[in-house]
Amino acid sequence: MSRKALALEEGSLDPALFRMERKGWLRLRWGTSENNRWAKFYRLTPTGYRQLAERAEGWAEFSTAVAKVMEPPRS
Repeated sequence: MSRKALALEEGSLDPALFRMERKGWLRLRWGTSENNRWAKFYRLTPTGYRQLAERAEGWAEFSTAVAKVMEPPRS
């Protein structure tokens, strides 16, 4: 989705998903992937959706502030 602008190392994603599952934000389900391999599937819980909404709002405010700081000075 980020067109390679964001690169996640393999070892950094699993601990983050585990923390989110432990907090009740995600639910884990094992199943078979499209290429017929055993895989983990994650789904946001209602609590996870609330967290997403709160953090998205905070991120929008932060990124707007950064964009203002990065604007070139007006002449």
